[in-house]
Amino acid sequence: MTELKLAAGLSRLGTESAFVVLARAGKLAAEGHDIINLGIGQPDFQTPTHIVEAGIKALRDGHHGYTPANGLPALRQAVAADLHRRHGAEVNPDNVVVVPGGKPTMFFAVLMFGEPGAEIMYPNPGFPIYESVIKYSGATPVPIALKEENGFAFNAEEVLGQITDKTRLIIINSPANPTGGVTPKAEIDKLVAGLADHPQVALMSDEIYSNMLYGGREHTSLLNYPEIRDRLIMLDGWSKTYAMTGWRLGYAVWPDALVDHATRLCINDHSCVNAATQYAGIAALEGPQDAVRDMVAAFDERRQVIVRELNALPGIRCADAAGAFYAFPNVEGTGMTSKQAETRFLEEAGVATVAGTSFGAWGEGYLRFSYANSTDNILEALSRIRKLL
Repeated sequence: MTELKLAAGLSRLGTESAFVVLARAGKLAAEGHDIINLGIGQPDFQTPTHIVEAGIKALRDGHHGYTPANGLPALRQAVAADLHRRHGAEVNPDNVVVVPGGKPTMFFAVLMFGEPGAEIMYPNPGFPIYESVIKYSGATPVPIALKEENGFAFNAEEVLGQITDKTRLIIINSPANPTGGVTPKAEIDKLVAGLADHPQVALMSDEIYSNMLYGGREHTSLLNYPEIRDRLIMLDGWSKTYAMTGWRLGYAVWPDALVDHATRLCINDHSCVNAATQYAGIAALEGPQDAVRDMVAAFDERRQVIVRELNALPGIRCADAAGAFYAFPNVEGTGMTSKQAETRFLEEAGVATVAGTSFGAWGEGYLRFSYANSTDNILEALSRIRKLL
């Protein structure tokens, strides 16, 4: 019998539970069960037609080869122009590194700073890949507790108080997955001001949902703080804004000291992003934005419906969802743990959600609902849950 000896680090690598729930929901559907999926975090809209056509045209025009490892110059220039238009930020295209989705930036940032003896801070509940990759690197993951009473925003004083001489990197995410929380500018101001006392600490700001804020809220990009630009990694991409999850296209703005390291990691990892997708990305940024506005307006309508209906369920309360396309209700009043609620809602009500504990220990007592589904499906799903409860 073969006895393979695997590297110890593999045992520390986690997963993204939303995909596990998606597979379970798919299996139940294949068995004939009627399943409404409010678990997976991807827009239920199609990629806008002009973007699809740009990708097709690139293939027909013969763009079949390698591109620069950091991305096509025209795409990096389009990113810089878009960041100036949306955030008023000045970005040198040479500091933009295009990658296949958002996760490579997370992986690269953690690999640059994570090793045994180092500490990396991350939001909890938060996107599960943060904690997974930190553990894989050998660094100690230090959770930044996001609490319901704060609207799931971080508290700058608490974050600054957790910094030690071992802290290498702080990860923040606003608007946030899984909570839908948005951190107010005042807290970001306090964090940036406090980091002046910790010049050895880098910052990764995951701003992938920066186009999705509601109720008059505005996004605060960390790019607008010149005092930290020399240690800031800002992550964004096309997946959520343009309904391009399957195209695998993201980017980060890296500081001068790190951009060459990021590019070298690209060369070692994936060579480059496929060419046709990059041309589609140019069309997305430079073309009409009507589809984006329509999609966000639809999400806002669904957001209001799902928050209202969740708050009407027995034993459940739900904070106002400020951004992204997630609601994160508290289900403690049902007498169930997060995992119990996830299992029962799926198997007994036919509604797929994701347990809050899939996003970290601070997620106990909560469930993530994605409202990237139709209003009719949302209403039907919550009707089923009401009957179960």
